[in-house]
Amino acid sequence: MTALTGKTIVLGVTGGIAAYKAAELVRLLVKADAKVHVAMTESATRFVGPLTFQALSGNTVWTDPWDTRMSNGMAHINLTRQADLAVIAPATANFMAKLAHGAADDLLSTLCLARDCPLLVAPAMNRQMWSNPATQRNVAQLRADDIGILGPDSGDQACGETGDGRMLEAEDICAAIIAHFRPKLLAGRRVLMTAGPTFEALDPVRGLTNLSSGKMGFALARACAQAGAAVTLISGPVSLPTPSGIARIDVRSALQMREAVLREVGRSDIFIGVAAVADYRPVATATDKIKKTGETLTVEFVRNPDILAEVAALPSPPFCVGFAAESRDLDTYANGKLIAKKLQLVVGNLVQDGMGGDTNTVVLFDAAGRHALPSESKDDVARGIVAHLSTLLV
Repeated sequence: MTALTGKTIVLGVTGGIAAYKAAELVRLLVKADAKVHVAMTESATRFVGPLTFQALSGNTVWTDPWDTRMSNGMAHINLTRQADLAVIAPATANFMAKLAHGAADDLLSTLCLARDCPLLVAPAMNRQMWSNPATQRNVAQLRADDIGILGPDSGDQACGETGDGRMLEAEDICAAIIAHFRPKLLAGRRVLMTAGPTFEALDPVRGLTNLSSGKMGFALARACAQAGAAVTLISGPVSLPTPSGIARIDVRSALQMREAVLREVGRSDIFIGVAAVADYRPVATATDKIKKTGETLTVEFVRNPDILAEVAALPSPPFCVGFAAESRDLDTYANGKLIAKKLQLVVGNLVQDGMGGDTNTVVLFDAAGRHALPSESKDDVARGIVAHLSTLLV
């Protein structure tokens, strides 16, 4: 079972250059096991042909309100009666105006007016069109009508200008759709997390680090956001994109990570220390690259601060979750960490079961004992951790 198994989604595509991204969105939704039915405006077909969406979705594409392929001739009614969610991506300024004012002059706008399911829209337009007072009034009306607005993003636009109005990438829209269906177990909670490795410089080009890829931490940040939390992610040096809707702070060393955590923790209800923080750093960092001399090199190290223990020892600490990646004796070390640092939850795993890969096998340790989770993808494991964590909150 995958993220959207059993879900039926109607995807509306309107006439903007970002329609090409909708093709990738269909692919991602189908990969997540959703059933996708595409409805297009006439102008959308000038950017991407219906056959593209038919091939990707495996279903008939609908463009004409007079289409007789549906036995009762009522595609605008029947499509959403089967759907769990309708999504318009891209949503042009013109189409958003139609939605805001209840216009129904083609199949897609009529479908939206007659829908029997929630609706999300992903705006896509020029920066001046987005900032125009009329568009902003329409956006406010859509939100008041309980229509979700996904984005827009800011960046380079097809017209050659730069600014707000760019449609979110397909991966971000897919993540938002998945989040729509997730139980909001952490609604109203503020989560602060660390992820990835730290890098302790020996000289300008060398340093002490570890094999942490950051994948587990980023998956957990995504799962927390999908569960309704406001998430701030403090990341060591990794090559991973920021999950949608998450505030990210990049750091390099353990001391930089500590500084960022202590600056942000006062606004947090939950602190999750996933990062593999280096236990030691060099006493001194060489100004210039250390040259080979053929002799033994001796480096003196000093202990780094224990960020998780420091947060847990605050006068009014947040709910604290630690991670224990061990090579052996997992239960002994994870339980020891739980007790010694006075944590509420420790997520333990053997490094050979998940370090750097896309799957993981973890065991959760809390005051009630040991709780093993199935071996799954890191995204699924993250959702399991969030589900258990939510039961411990008061």
